[in-house]
Amino acid sequence: MTPALAQTFLDENFAPWVLALRPQVTEIGADRTVLRIPITDAINRTGGIVSGQALSALADTAMVLACGGHLGEMVPVGTVTLDTQFLRPASGDSIRAVAEVTRAGRSMVFARCTLIADPSGKPVALATATFAR
Repeated sequence: MTPALAQTFLDENFAPWVLALRPQVTEIGADRTVLRIPITDAINRTGGIVSGQALSALADTAMVLACGGHLGEMVPVGTVTLDTQFLRPASGDSIRAVAEVTRAGRSMVFARCTLIADPSGKPVALATATFAR
């Protein structure tokens, strides 16, 4: 699995409102997947911080792709649970999502994701999810 293949899968299969975040796959593999979105006025809320909805969508998207990276191919998965903890206001130039699969079974996949504001490098949110295969 390469970032280019994962990017094509993302571009061809995700909803337009997810693609409006402009996610870019920078790394994908069995151990982790990394996506990045630019921070724009379109996703900022009052006070110039990134909205929680955008952060949750990014985390979910990164974990879906991490499932494919972990399994070695993009397979259909559906989000069963998504839990996001917001640690601090997100601001800066971009948000980096670092996702990994913690367990992959025959019917369920468990994943986690750390969202990091750049250039500060500070974590702004943590997310976990369960996916049905």
